[in-house]
Amino acid sequence: MSYVPSKVFFTSGWGVHRNELGSFEKALCEAGIQSQNLVYVSSILPPHCKIVDLEYGLKKLEPGAITHCVMARVSTNEHGRIAGAAIGLAEPADRNRYGYLSEVHRFGCDEEEIAEEAEDLAAEFLAASLGLHFDENKAWNEKREEWRIAGQIVNTQAYPCVRTHKRKCENTKWLTVLSAAVFLA
Repeated sequence: MSYVPSKVFFTSGWGVHRNELGSFEKALCEAGIQSQNLVYVSSILPPHCKIVDLEYGLKKLEPGAITHCVMARVSTNEHGRIAGAAIGLAEPADRNRYGYLSEVHRFGCDEEEIAEEAEDLAAEFLAASLGLHFDENKAWNEKREEWRIAGQIVNTQAYPCVRTHKRKCENTKWLTVLSAAVFLA
């Protein structure tokens, strides 16, 4: 018997701690998913999977549950470093088909840059699976317009989280930033 999620929600968080694992735990806490046994999955948005809001999604989680997610995560202990993570989403017009999620984690990008990259990747993956032509050298807005005109891709968006690691140089601390698509039954 296979498990196919029927709902998904998006969350993000960041945390600072003296060690990397501690900063990851704080980021999970801010994202509201710290009590889950997270299982990372690849980037397929199942057919008919409904996007629900964060509040609804968090209420449906049970502590200790095996919870599937697509997660973008990045950590640094370098003072002044900008760290970002984003999940991109691309939904097909035909809800009987699957869509795509992408995960991007980068240093030095602002929220708009990392969101655009995540959204672009998800749309490119979906376009390829639908047999649509795309030119990697074209600007994102040109590609998006072509695909929407073709009526194949109905929705694209991104869920970014970007933070700058600010700390005193004598305090060695880690920053972890994450963004996740969390699946529900």
